[in-house]
Amino acid sequence: MTTEPAPASFAALHHRPGEPLLLPNAWDHASAAALAARGFPAIATSSLAVAAAVGLPDGRGATREHTLRLARTLGSEPYLLSVDAEDGFSDDPDEVAALAGRLWAAGAVGINLEDGLQPAARHAAKIAAVKAAVPGLFVNARTDTYWLGDGDETDTLHRLDAYRQAGADGVFVPGLTDPGRIGTLIRHLDAPLNVLYSPTGPTVPRLAALGVRRVSLGSLLYRRALGAALDAMADITAGRTPGGTTPSYDEVCAPGEGRA
Repeated sequence: MTTEPAPASFAALHHRPGEPLLLPNAWDHASAAALAARGFPAIATSSLAVAAAVGLPDGRGATREHTLRLARTLGSEPYLLSVDAEDGFSDDPDEVAALAGRLWAAGAVGINLEDGLQPAARHAAKIAAVKAAVPGLFVNARTDTYWLGDGDETDTLHRLDAYRQAGADGVFVPGLTDPGRIGTLIRHLDAPLNVLYSPTGPTVPRLAALGVRRVSLGSLLYRRALGAALDAMADITAGRTPGGTTPSYDEVCAPGEGRA
């Protein structure tokens, strides 16, 4: 397995005090290309979007090959790619490491691995296996203590410390929106903290002031796109002109050639 370091620029994007990496999540080539064209240097994938696009459930380990296929589609593009790989689609650390190697070969420079509240030692073993097999891949270790659990701070810190000790480059706590608790975590961490943006939570400038180093959008953009499609149909049905931004046919086709 390659031992080359990941592009330093991706890791460096997590170490800019006061300027967190705002990471939009795409679901296909068109969405990723459009976001990159707006100046975002790094793009992530969304497990919900990958699953929903093919009619499969999210978080059930059903989209391994679809995730790899999307990584191969996006990995050769000029932006930096991080892949949401659920829990690695396996409980076997060696299998997760093999997947990470395939993602790296496809051009990904980062991987997001979630614990789903499984035992911390099991998730740490996956992280250690990935870092041993693909040292250059930026591992963002996610704990679901706030997403699926009751947000116990002691358990959260225990898990994040275990993942960091296993080699995680960054840690992710989706569902954490309270500024006080965010600040407490940051004071106890020695790794970049990633949080999931919430329209009802702190703004990006507020998160930056707290010391957050990465802000992910998760499935928000995909769900907003679906909502925009429904709103447009409601307007058309009612005889109104749809509002919002509508890229032109030529703009969507810019990266290649398309047909109506």
